[in-house]
Amino acid sequence: MKKRIIAVLVPVVLIFVVIAAVLGSWLIKKYSYSRNKADLNEYFNLTQADEVAMVVQDTIVEEKAKLREEVVYFDLPTVETYFTDRFYVNSLEQVLLFTTATDVIQVNIGDESHVMYVSDEGQELGYKAAFYEGDTLYIAADYVKRYANFEYQLFDAPLHMQVYTQWDGYTAAELSRKTAVRYQGGIKSDILVELEAGDTVAVLEELENWSKVKTEDSYIGYVENKFLKNKSQTERVCNTGFEEFVYSSVQKDGKINLAFHQVFEEVGGDFLANALSTTKTVNVVSPTWFRLTNSSGDFESLANASYVAKAHELGVEVWALVTDVDSLDRFGVEIDFVELLSASENRRYLIQGLMAQVDSYGLDGINIDFEKVRSDSGIHFVQFIRELSIETRKRGVVLSVDNYVPSEYTAHYNRKEQGIVADYIIIMGYDEHYVGGGAAGSNASIGFVEGGITNTKAVVPAEKIINAIPFYTRVWESGPEGLKASTLTMASTSNWVAGTGVTPSWDDVCCQNYVEYQINDTLYQCWLEDLDSIAVKLQVMQSQGIKGVASWKLGLEVPAVWDVIAEYMAQ
Repeated sequence: MKKRIIAVLVPVVLIFVVIAAVLGSWLIKKYSYSRNKADLNEYFNLTQADEVAMVVQDTIVEEKAKLREEVVYFDLPTVETYFTDRFYVNSLEQVLLFTTATDVIQVNIGDESHVMYVSDEGQELGYKAAFYEGDTLYIAADYVKRYANFEYQLFDAPLHMQVYTQWDGYTAAELSRKTAVRYQGGIKSDILVELEAGDTVAVLEELENWSKVKTEDSYIGYVENKFLKNKSQTERVCNTGFEEFVYSSVQKDGKINLAFHQVFEEVGGDFLANALSTTKTVNVVSPTWFRLTNSSGDFESLANASYVAKAHELGVEVWALVTDVDSLDRFGVEIDFVELLSASENRRYLIQGLMAQVDSYGLDGINIDFEKVRSDSGIHFVQFIRELSIETRKRGVVLSVDNYVPSEYTAHYNRKEQGIVADYIIIMGYDEHYVGGGAAGSNASIGFVEGGITNTKAVVPAEKIINAIPFYTRVWESGPEGLKASTLTMASTSNWVAGTGVTPSWDDVCCQNYVEYQINDTLYQCWLEDLDSIAVKLQVMQSQGIKGVASWKLGLEVPAVWDVIAEYMAQ
């Protein structure tokens, strides 16, 4: 009987032992800490031996740097995204330029880039500053640091770097015991690195049981909250010693009232005096004196010494305008801005020519009115403005640049950079609807004008912005032959309206008087530019706090508009 009981109990006990062993093994497996190590190359998404992972602030970013001959390099898009977008690259000339207030600093891309040229004087860098790999330009991190405020630290095994462009506060904590930093929160997550008791981490995010942390060598992972102690708020300190570049501006006291003066032949002081005779508070005149004549930098000049002398006698400055409008070379071909402005020699030649005019005639400023710059020549146009600003700054004369109301189609004009190096940005606050645009509408509705100022102010200081108003509008004809338009000057408005027999009505949306009538199958529409519409525009400009007003153009206005502008100038 006893043997029979033992025979029964032994299997039962063995079953319980097996169950206990399995359960114990399961419990150990469930509640024990994983010892699996993460693949750190995979963690940083490194696929090539010379790639350097980038931790920017507290984030591992997609971009990678390169390590060549113990030098860290960024590709150009990375430089522009995180550090500075103010380099100018010309792949045809194989040059990398940075323009300060006084100099163009150049390195020749490739094997000779270990020398930096400032005003043509070479300085040894001790490393290659820039090189191409295929179509990708790489720039040495230490060279970029000359022109942007950031710091970095390089780590190996695997290659990664910590980059700081901002220095702010963070929560620091000590580890109370030796522990692992894991890829994710949870004891089964793979181990990134192991830390000793007393090591310090930055606490990036605190969850219920785990915290997201960054180690001193810039691994970002998770540790258990129970192992964190002595938390404290700590400030990162900037030790770069970087000094921001200062671009001094020629700034005029008070508001500016600029009148564009379109001339088609050389005129003197008496002509100007007559044009200004009915104006009030005009303190700048911009005559259309210089017109590009080819893609090499030549231009024709209508400059006249007596014109300048009379302007100065009247207390008016002369900011002579150079334009590409209606500019054709001797073969009847439009100016090619890529050809004109991508070549260093052409830019230099054009700038020297303009400065010769400034010096010869005692001009107070230059106004750039390049309206046909395409997207493929935008970077060259901006570099031209940078280099021109060096020369105008030396002479203490004004550099102003005419710009369209901002849109995605004109983003390549880079108003932000213009606002850094130029003295004034003039918004051409008109031609909202134009011949060829496909739709009838206001020439300058209040929404269009206000949007232009607001969007320009987003990237340009208000004290550098001048908004130009139109002394003209358009009469639209919609009929069987399609859409047509003709120009109506402010001076001719009254007679035109009287001839229609229609009483204008106020358009609250556009803030303009509106005329509409129909003859047979043709609809006529006109959003008037008159004293009322100009007054509303000036009110918006006053509320926006910009520098002043410009007007296109002398001779199209009615004398009474100067009283309205004078009220704005007095505010």
